[in-house]
Amino acid sequence: MKERMGRILRFNPKRRNPQRGRRVRPVRFAKERTSWRAAWVSLRPAILLIVLASMAYIFALPGVMTAPAFLSSEPQVIEGRFTRCGPGRGYYCVVDGDTFKLGDTSVRVVGVDTAERDAECPAEAVQAEASTSALQGWLNRGPFRMTARLDEPTDRYGRALRSVVRLGPDGSEDRLADYMQREGGARGYWGGFRDGWC
Repeated sequence: MKERMGRILRFNPKRRNPQRGRRVRPVRFAKERTSWRAAWVSLRPAILLIVLASMAYIFALPGVMTAPAFLSSEPQVIEGRFTRCGPGRGYYCVVDGDTFKLGDTSVRVVGVDTAERDAECPAEAVQAEASTSALQGWLNRGPFRMTARLDEPTDRYGRALRSVVRLGPDGSEDRLADYMQREGGARGYWGGFRDGWC
């Protein structure tokens, strides 16, 4: 008991905190359900941005893929006898399985990678010779066409990057990159790191 201003007051814990002992439920808000269609509509801008960024990245890498026709140069028709590059070579010559020369211009075939002639092991030397022979054989079969992207890209070695195609009598296309992967031991190359051949 406690005395305050002349009156006696009794302590009552219930009166002090009337909410004590009661369970208070949290307020719940109703969740709005999202349909698949609404989710797709909200994600479309992000997906479109990712696709456009990926395409810009791929297009920015020279030698990754053949440019579409509306972004390609006029086809340059090449017809001549290809020899091996070296002493006594002709105007047209083959350097290795993915590179050839037209006079002083080195051309790198878009979309493939082959073993290097400066081999690091005997297996690479054998594969480089097979790829070089396959490329020389394909180039000597007759006229073919070369196209480049409109911005005429080159690789880090200064080689002109070209897509090379031969048109068949029925109008079908024989792409050099496809032939080299099928018959010349080449690997598809989309830019960046390349595996070794040993």
